[in-house]
Amino acid sequence: MSSSPDIHQNVLQAILNTARESILVVDSSMRITAANGPAHEVFGRQRETLRGSRLTEILRDVRLHEGFRQTLTSGEPTDLRIDLNAIENRTYDVHLAAVDLGGARHAVGVFYDVTQIERLERVRQEFLSNISHELRTPLTSIIAYVETLQDGAIDDAENNQRFLTIIRRNADRMHGLISDIAELSQIETGNVSLSPVEIKLSKSVADIFAELQAKAEPRGIALINEVDGETKVLADPMRLEQMLTNLIDNSIKFNRENGTVTVTASQSPGRTVISVADTGEGIVPENLQRIFERFYRIDRGRTRNVGGTGLGLAIVKHLARLHGGDVFVTSTLGSGTTFTLELPF
Repeated sequence: MSSSPDIHQNVLQAILNTARESILVVDSSMRITAANGPAHEVFGRQRETLRGSRLTEILRDVRLHEGFRQTLTSGEPTDLRIDLNAIENRTYDVHLAAVDLGGARHAVGVFYDVTQIERLERVRQEFLSNISHELRTPLTSIIAYVETLQDGAIDDAENNQRFLTIIRRNADRMHGLISDIAELSQIETGNVSLSPVEIKLSKSVADIFAELQAKAEPRGIALINEVDGETKVLADPMRLEQMLTNLIDNSIKFNRENGTVTVTASQSPGRTVISVADTGEGIVPENLQRIFERFYRIDRGRTRNVGGTGLGLAIVKHLARLHGGDVFVTSTLGSGTTFTLELPF
């Protein structure tokens, strides 16, 4: 007793639905004869069923159509990568293979979503490019001055100490960069533990101001602590100092001559809001969206002059979220920038 076509169809559908990847089965007329659940979620777009639809009705990529047609004609498998911009800008590796169903050749297309892998690869490449650039700059300077000293400048009493100071400054810059990379890696992989305690915020800000005063004074920048003496925050002491130091240091670096850096705080049920405001040039809106990214530079030339690793704000973002809070930025061109750190309390 032979099985009915409906039973075969149901078995095929059940098998397809076990796969995580989107799968389409197309016949020689380029119509879809079967599709699994993931394919309906990705390609269905309000359709009750994909079965019976022409491939061109749901996917308009010419290379994909040619791939299906080639597999149907030759019986040979085809592999290709496609970008489907109409479907949330997804990238797929597609494997097409011929299969005999009911005495007729069909092509089975398996869509492997590699969007996240592609994004991670772009992040990796950008990271390597940035780290190479950031390390190459001070290293080039170190090598140049070492060679100058070796060529006889070591005996030049007027310049040898200046050259050594430059070498030391660039070596410190490289050391800071490597330390920040290691720190950020630990935070991102969850290898940092917190020990939150109640901290008097005004005293913490005052201590940080004392440490950074030497950077602010030469440019006439006033450091203003407007945090009430009774305001408390629940945070890991070392990590709170790290976050505030990065924010205040950043506000000093990118401030105007004779500007101000003002720290304020407010509390509401369940949270403490700390604001660090400067009187710098401000940041254009398109840069605000990326300012917390690793190595993101608004102005590479200016950043190189004022120092820094380009990782400070990324570290603040990760540490804030590790505390269960977050950090935000607002800015007005010509007026200044305000960083707002929210922590639970």
